[in-house]
Amino acid sequence: MTLAANGKSTWEIGEKLHITSRTVKEHIKHLCRKLGAATRTQAVMIAVRDKIIQP
Repeated sequence: MTLAANGKSTWEIGEKLHITSRTVKEHIKHLCRKLGAATRTQAVMIAVRDKIIQP
């Protein structure tokens, strides 16, 4: 989520973590559900607000 908060694309996150773009999308979708967010951007904002991440 920190990489997404720093503006990295799905592909860039996958490259950095050595996983596929599809896996990144699934992880982000799961995080959105856990945080109650409708979008990736909203999930990042919730994570920052709740001090889960520090971009």
